[in-house]
Amino acid sequence: MTRVHRVHRVHRVSGSSVIAKGRLRVSASGTAAAGQVEHMLRQVTPGRYDAYEALLRALAADQLWMLLWHGQAGSPDAQYGNMEVEGLGYAPCVTSAQELSASGWNRSYEVVSGIDISRTLYPDHYGLWLNPHAPGGGVGIPWLDLRRIASGLDLLPAGPLRLTEPSIEIPQFYALLTQNAHRTPAVRSLRRTWVQPALGAPYLAIGLDVYDTSPASVDGVRTMMQQSIAAVPDGLPVSTVAMSDAYDPVAMWLRANARPFYDREAQPAPVASSGYGYPPPYGAAPRSR
Repeated sequence: MTRVHRVHRVHRVSGSSVIAKGRLRVSASGTAAAGQVEHMLRQVTPGRYDAYEALLRALAADQLWMLLWHGQAGSPDAQYGNMEVEGLGYAPCVTSAQELSASGWNRSYEVVSGIDISRTLYPDHYGLWLNPHAPGGGVGIPWLDLRRIASGLDLLPAGPLRLTEPSIEIPQFYALLTQNAHRTPAVRSLRRTWVQPALGAPYLAIGLDVYDTSPASVDGVRTMMQQSIAAVPDGLPVSTVAMSDAYDPVAMWLRANARPFYDREAQPAPVASSGYGYPPPYGAAPRSR
């Protein structure tokens, strides 16, 4: 069983910031409702995924004071500081003007909305580190969770995700999906995994590897899934993920760990009477801008 790593625990931070790559975006929004973020920060402890999720929601509606290692707010050469914790990169920030004063930061800063900074940082695999000067070292928000803030927290599953090979037996669905995939020229291969979010119900995820993403191909893949989903038992949630998504943790796990159960280039056309399963071994099984 594999757990997609997400650092959200309280750490003591050591070391100084260094210059980070990437331009900055400044929010023109008004005053911050920083009290809610700071209230939720006090609730976050290891294993309290509900409190951590509430913190993400507060960040999505709030703004942050980003610490500038170089340049002034709004200048083309402005750069955030960065720090590394457990091999992951973070940009340090504080959650209010009061925390900025308490931090002793004597360089420039700028105020950015939580959504804007999430959109800026996650493509480069940088997270946020909130109040690193605070007792206990502050709280880290990894880039995977910034991606959720940027995309919509209700649209992506709450991590850390537990990803495994599905154990549920649904041969009719896999057989029908395999047949329909073979009739859909855009589909190269299909993978699968069982996803257990930190919050919410588990579900079956189907990884879609396609030759192209033209409107006709997208429509064909959508029709394939609609025709196949009727074979899924009632109450079993099924989702899809694009294997080409360099930032999706489910797609990353599938690329690294799952052999295709349908591979157009490695197996003959399926027949209706066959069951499902992995093709015979045919070779080795089986990013930031």
